[in-house]
Amino acid sequence: MGDRAAFVVPVVHGDRIAHIHIVVTERFLAAVHRGRAGLDRSLTTALRHERPEDTVAVLFLLLQEALATFRRAAVQALLETEELEDDMFEQRRPEQIYRLARLRRRSAVLHHALLPYLQAVDEILTRRMMSPSFPEERQRRAQGFQTAGRLVLADVESLQDATRRAFGSYSSLVAGEQNGVINRLAIVSVIFLPLSFITGFFGMNFTFLTNRLETRDEFWLLAVGLQAVVLLGSIYVLHRTRIWRRLLEED
Repeated sequence: MGDRAAFVVPVVHGDRIAHIHIVVTERFLAAVHRGRAGLDRSLTTALRHERPEDTVAVLFLLLQEALATFRRAAVQALLETEELEDDMFEQRRPEQIYRLARLRRRSAVLHHALLPYLQAVDEILTRRMMSPSFPEERQRRAQGFQTAGRLVLADVESLQDATRRAFGSYSSLVAGEQNGVINRLAIVSVIFLPLSFITGFFGMNFTFLTNRLETRDEFWLLAVGLQAVVLLGSIYVLHRTRIWRRLLEED
């Protein structure tokens, strides 16, 4: 806009995305936004440190500071995701899945706000850099901003990949615990199902059973001996199929 520049830039402030409307002239910088925004102090510090020479330099400085808020938010969430993933392997708790869902939502919000913004800015800068009258210094600043934007977008995408990996790790831990429960139920079934069948069969009042089993030795032989044989056979089957050994290795 000649000696003025006006634009809207998204800024990460806490858990939300704030949009700041900016007007820059050679002497003034006016910022309008709703509620609080996390760019005022950092921008003031950057202006005092960099001391840009014109409005275009102020523009790129402000864009870089806005990108920095996305980078800090992505890195902080990425570190929190990795820490949460380490905690899951030590001890899995129900609240961890809720924290993972919040981090995944956080990555989606950052990506949804940053991607169209970078695409629009890249389109504008590319169109300007194709003009022969575009100064070389401004081309250098524009290319630097485009490179920084791609790096920040890569950080946000890394955060998305980390949250997906953490959800996969959580699902794997749950599946491992379920496999352990199934193995224990298999051991119990192999041992007690034959015993239940024997006790149910000899508990029926058939004439053959009630008339032929008359002595105490026959009772102990069938009541105890047969069950002991079945129990030993079940243990042998467990040993041969390695179900018991696999359960011990999982524990």
